[in-house]
Amino acid sequence: MELIRVGVDLAKNVFQVHGVDQTEKLVWQRRLTRQRWLEMVVKTVEPGCEIGMEACTGAHHWARRLQTLGYPVKLIAPQFVKPYVKTNKNDARDAEAICEAMSRPSMRFVEIKTVKQQDIQAIHRIRSELIRHRNAKANQIRGLVAEYGLVAPRQLIALRRAVPDWLEDAENGLSVLFRRLLSGLWEDLKQLESRLTELDQEINIIAKTDPDARRLQQLRGVGPMVATALVATVGNADQFSNGRQMATSLGLTPRQHSSGDRDRLLGISKRGDAHLRTLLIHGARAVIQMAKNKDDRLSRWINELLQRRHPNVVAVALANKTARMAWAMLHNGTDYEPNKHGMIKRAA
Repeated sequence: MELIRVGVDLAKNVFQVHGVDQTEKLVWQRRLTRQRWLEMVVKTVEPGCEIGMEACTGAHHWARRLQTLGYPVKLIAPQFVKPYVKTNKNDARDAEAICEAMSRPSMRFVEIKTVKQQDIQAIHRIRSELIRHRNAKANQIRGLVAEYGLVAPRQLIALRRAVPDWLEDAENGLSVLFRRLLSGLWEDLKQLESRLTELDQEINIIAKTDPDARRLQQLRGVGPMVATALVATVGNADQFSNGRQMATSLGLTPRQHSSGDRDRLLGISKRGDAHLRTLLIHGARAVIQMAKNKDDRLSRWINELLQRRHPNVVAVALANKTARMAWAMLHNGTDYEPNKHGMIKRAA
């Protein structure tokens, strides 16, 4: 039994495998437990046989384990596997679809992340969740104090100043019980702020010590947050042939709905990592604000575009350009040349 390709459908405790030979004939199909599946792969599959998986939870971990055992691994985005699922969906058909999808010459694969990339990605994900909790806690405080006739400010920095004043003011109509409840909410909010500060410090340390992150911060609109998010998401960007492919993967290019001789471009596709795309666009907005008082080549390009397009469109266009320049810097190991806004020079 000489396998040339194996598709693996990952799950929490049970893994389904589907292996084919050189004639594309099914020769190995099994349902394996989490504890034994790697052992069975080593016993059954010779090193050099391609193994494919969906890029889902745990896929990067197992991909690294398989690579250390001598197997080339291909990760496929779930949306590219779905068209190959025949009739009703189950684990066996999912594994078969993965095996078939990875054989397509035009298939696009996901780069396997390193442990360091996953560490940085975890920091960003935890930070995003904490921001959501912090905003929800602040909104809860605003809603509750409004029932007692107090108007809370919209800005978070102003709310931080207002809550201690409310707790100390004995004449504002708050009951003793609600003061205790508000004090607890205030402690919750401060705890969330403290956790966010810790994570921001972690990101700043990584941004200073990682060579790629340091280089990316030469770009305008790219600070520690954007630089580390780029490193976590795209790594060295070798999975992309050019900057446009990377910008497309981040959802910064138009959706297309064309037919015949009629080309129809819609809004941006918003595919890929929404967190990184948001950071790039926010960074672009900051650059646009500063460009009004500058006369370099990039600022002139921005100001000319602002004269005929909406600022939101300009922000996305600049984020697209930033992503392309970031690809060139990561792929080629180059520095940014600000006077050429997209031209780069070889790092020393």
